[in-house]
Amino acid sequence: MDQNIQQAIAKGETSLGIELGSTRIKAVLIDHRFETIASGSYEWENLLVDGYWTYNLADIITGLQEAYSEMKQEVVRKYGITISTVGSIGLSAMMHGYMAFDSTGELLVPFRTWRNATTGAAAKELTEKFQFNIPERWSIAHLYQAILNEEPHVNRIDYFTTLAGYIHWLLTGSKAIGIGDASGMFPIDETTHDYNESMVKQFDELVAAKGYSWKLKGILPKVYTAGEQAGILTAAGAKILDPSGNLQTGIPLCPPEGDAGTGMVATNSVRKRTGNISVGTSVFAMIVLEKELSAVYPEIDMVTTPDGSPVGMVHANNCSSDINAWMGLFREFYEAMGQKTDSGQLFSVMFNKALEADPDGGGLLSYGYFSGENITGIEKGRPLFVRSPESRFNLANFMRIHLFSAFGALKIGMDILTKKEDVAIDSILAHGGLFKTPVVGQKMVAAALNVPVSVMATAGEGGAWGMAILASYLTNQDQRESLDDFLDNKVFKDTEGQVIHPDASDVKGFEAFMERYTQGLAIEQAAVDHLVENWRE
Repeated sequence: MDQNIQQAIAKGETSLGIELGSTRIKAVLIDHRFETIASGSYEWENLLVDGYWTYNLADIITGLQEAYSEMKQEVVRKYGITISTVGSIGLSAMMHGYMAFDSTGELLVPFRTWRNATTGAAAKELTEKFQFNIPERWSIAHLYQAILNEEPHVNRIDYFTTLAGYIHWLLTGSKAIGIGDASGMFPIDETTHDYNESMVKQFDELVAAKGYSWKLKGILPKVYTAGEQAGILTAAGAKILDPSGNLQTGIPLCPPEGDAGTGMVATNSVRKRTGNISVGTSVFAMIVLEKELSAVYPEIDMVTTPDGSPVGMVHANNCSSDINAWMGLFREFYEAMGQKTDSGQLFSVMFNKALEADPDGGGLLSYGYFSGENITGIEKGRPLFVRSPESRFNLANFMRIHLFSAFGALKIGMDILTKKEDVAIDSILAHGGLFKTPVVGQKMVAAALNVPVSVMATAGEGGAWGMAILASYLTNQDQRESLDDFLDNKVFKDTEGQVIHPDASDVKGFEAFMERYTQGLAIEQAAVDHLVENWRE
């Protein structure tokens, strides 16, 4: 047993981060070296209720308590001590969405999550009004859609916030929100680190004829930046988090954040000219900008880092699903030959074949569209593989083209940043299962984005750890030390990452592939138009 950690726990020289993700609620306790002491989690699922994706309030509280309790029990098992205090707490959750309350604190309609695609009319109208891209999942789009729908609850709104803002309010009584999460509610002014005042006025004028009892600024949470104290744990809050009564009150809380912000922190991607790319079923890249963009682009969401720097976010709906499907086919073949497969080895062998390929993938073409793709305007999923008789059809090119295709739609959005807006990117940190095979995925991303790409061990730590780091920044910071310096000089100073620089022939090959990819979108659209979905019927 490490007595230093035991003493740190007893003295409250720790930080707790809790993140409510889409499938799991996780609590992570870290020490002053930013290493995980204990963690706990709770699995949950969203529900479709009356046409809206939601989570019920009972599950939110239960999950919060279960994740904390599991972490607390691990501390007892490993260190023989019951937690009575921590140095600081931070809460994060899925960004955006809509939670509206009346003056008594009653939730007026079930929590509407980011997943709801019910706000198209509102998002379009607000984007035109503000001349600023308002995505459908943003809180203000949900509010304005409720107004357009003439929902009766709107006149009773006293406060509306995100999921992280709601939990923070429960535990502290403070109607606060971190600037990163706030930037998914309403556009932020980088100079004031607050909601964009002129757009707030535009919104109030837009709905003035409705005669509501509220003005927008009065029902939004107060914006805080990283390092500021945004409340303290109340007696009621301590009882919610730890019903046993062991947890003391008075613990400071940092501003609640969204999962995008905690991901930036966990990957040390908050400094200007840096970014991170997250790869899974979908793929998104977040680039910290030196200045605001000159125009409005539907392909790019404008959010902020937890300390208020503008971030351009490019999100594509499809990434690894088609690759996984092909891997399943190759596994079937291998097993049909009487061989036993190991998934790790299968992916390693197949991915490494891509390194032997022609730089452009030999004239092959693939679209891994399991679902519609917003960036390219394709409304339905039609995974597609195409070649001409002259294409160099071999396994190496086949694998390279599917890896290239995984980043095709993302590349279109990123080119807006780098080519139209001249955004400079010094480095990108990549995380996700596709990078478990060393080198290959990094080389493909470096080719696609033409920037150095690194993978660090901490990238797998996740958002709850990133939130614990933000909580630690609240109590351990030198007041003059910026968040990016804190991360560089303290949290990540001994963390090594493997950096891969773009190869000139790979970059040229990816550009050739992208010409083929954009020209071939008509083929993909034809598949949507003419390939029947319900062919079994």
